[in-house]
Amino acid sequence: MNATQTGLIAGLILGVAVTTGGFTAFLVTLAVGLIGFAVGRFVDGDMEFGDLFGRGKDR
Repeated sequence: MNATQTGLIAGLILGVAVTTGGFTAFLVTLAVGLIGFAVGRFVDGDMEFGDLFGRGKDR
C-alpha cells in the first residue's frame, strides 16, 4: 500500500470518526478523504504544490 492509498484511507476513517450520520456526514467524509488523498499524492511525489495552486500558463 503506497502513501496515496494510506492517506485516502486515513482521511476517510478520520471523517467517519468526526461525523455521525446524514448527508452532512457524507460531505465531510468526502472532503476529508480528498484531503488525505492529496496529501498521499504529495508524499508519493506524484503531485507538487504548484499543481493545485499553479498559474494557468503551466497547463
